[in-house]
Amino acid sequence: MAEVTRLGERPPREPWLTVKDLHVGYGAIKALKGVSLSVGKGEAVALIGANGAGKTSTLRAVSGMVKPTGGTITLRGENLVGLKSNQLVPKGLAHAPEGRGIFPNLTVLENLELGAYLRRDRDGIAADRRQCFGYFPRLEERRAQLAGTLSGGEQQMLAIARALMSRPTLLLLDEPSLGLAPQVTQTIFRILREVNAQGVSILLVEQNAHLALGLAQWAYVLETGEIAMEGTGAALAASEEIRKAYLGE
Repeated sequence: MAEVTRLGERPPREPWLTVKDLHVGYGAIKALKGVSLSVGKGEAVALIGANGAGKTSTLRAVSGMVKPTGGTITLRGENLVGLKSNQLVPKGLAHAPEGRGIFPNLTVLENLELGAYLRRDRDGIAADRRQCFGYFPRLEERRAQLAGTLSGGEQQMLAIARALMSRPTLLLLDEPSLGLAPQVTQTIFRILREVNAQGVSILLVEQNAHLALGLAQWAYVLETGEIAMEGTGAALAASEEIRKAYLGE
């Protein structure tokens, strides 16, 4: 395993998500070859890298969408390996996957209700729905509209809001800015900062490294299935190597 370059010091936090020596394969293809990373309580962590580096495979393994061939994944010390995605939601994990994954033939409101399908606290659900509409007023305007008729940006807002309706302690986000106009992207990342400031831990995969490193307190660089570099978002953004490889400079 290659040595990991570290830039900056990581402030201590209570451990939340811990991934150690994670291996994921698809047939003969090894997508992840011993990935180790962590997300502290209330921390925003970014995972950046080129296409095919294994970023989405990492999120899919953490959220139970694919089964690792090796390694451990724990959330607050509890083993997650072998659990299905629906078993992870009650444990505080929510995943807004690449491609949004909304239900196009259901209304905006029905999509949000499905995000809270395991909850029984009606008052809490109503409060969280109001909060989501506060984050994304466009969704409240379109609450009775079929999700499949929303714009791409509105669908991404809905995917994030639906994930928040489960009241997660850890939110996984896969390419939330993909295909969106810059103004919509800025709105989404402003909301993610608010969500993180309220104590929700975030593990973010994002093609826009500028935005990802600006949000993240800590970040990892993934190269061909292995962690090559880690550090504070600010330190990685200032790295000449990162600027050339991922920031288009």
